[in-house]
Amino acid sequence: MAKKPKKQHQSGGTPATVALTAAGTVFTVHAYEHDPASASYGEEAAEALGVSPDRVFKTLVADVDGRLTVAVVPVAGSLDLKALASAVGGKRAAMADPAAAERTTGYVRGGISPLGQRKRLPTVLDASARAHGTICVSAGRRGLEVELSPTDLASLTGAVFAEIGRG
Repeated sequence: MAKKPKKQHQSGGTPATVALTAAGTVFTVHAYEHDPASASYGEEAAEALGVSPDRVFKTLVADVDGRLTVAVVPVAGSLDLKALASAVGGKRAAMADPAAAERTTGYVRGGISPLGQRKRLPTVLDASARAHGTICVSAGRRGLEVELSPTDLASLTGAVFAEIGRG
């Protein structure tokens, strides 16, 4: 009797790409060679992929009134912490401790994806994402981005759209 072939995982699969595939979402994975000396993971991704920094979004984890919250903003700008707090009904926000962000999401800094996180966190997607047919976010590893529609990203993460980006 022949053995059943083992189920093979797609090379380069991450919890983010697994979640996208399981949801039947249309997406494209873009890989590039990550430079450990790069000053900005997001700007490095935009340049490596030849995509406008307005369409590449970084995933940041903040502490809003003691609760970790995910903010997804264009790499071309920065996060408005006060606007983020307001978007989730909070009063005060600060960037989360990097170790807490990594432990809670299951990803390493520079590779945190809003998708497939270990623990689902409240998520806010900058309203500017709606101006694009597709945006790029981390696929869960440095040097790996996933391109999908902002509507699909919001749907899969339970995100709300709000003006949380500056610049």
